[in-house]
Amino acid sequence: MEASQFKATFLPCHRCLYGVAWQLTGNAQEAEDLVQETFLKLWTRRHQLSNIDNPEAYSIVILRRIFYVVKRTKHIEETEQDIREIQHRTSENLSEHIEAQDQWQRIRTMILALPDPQGKVMLMRDVEGLTYEEISTETGLTEVNLRSILSRARKKIREKIKEMKR
Repeated sequence: MEASQFKATFLPCHRCLYGVAWQLTGNAQEAEDLVQETFLKLWTRRHQLSNIDNPEAYSIVILRRIFYVVKRTKHIEETEQDIREIQHRTSENLSEHIEAQDQWQRIRTMILALPDPQGKVMLMRDVEGLTYEEISTETGLTEVNLRSILSRARKKIREKIKEMKR
């Protein structure tokens, strides 16, 4: 197919192609780009197009195929990017989780190493979340005494943590 015959056959389809492209993309610039891609594809195949019965329908099929290939390619790229971000975030979360667990184990070991009433009271209050009244009932100590014991226990733990960071 010669250039003049190509122009006579496919250029009249421009308006229809643009309408279809607009419906697919919803964007004037993208629609025009899609039409241009379609004409480029048709031009590169012009030697095989001499037996086309309905050039308008054929060019619409080409336009749609180009649109879906581009759309699929963009989707795959976005999906790959999302997967990389998820993997990165997951590895960060996992390392943070492991670090937090390790830190918790060290603090728990420190609490258990405290003298009897201090370690026991700190575990009941800070780990188990019991109220002073519940701890008092269980241990037989007064609430004022519990606060004092807990204060000393926390102070010792803070000092041990500062020593660890040095």
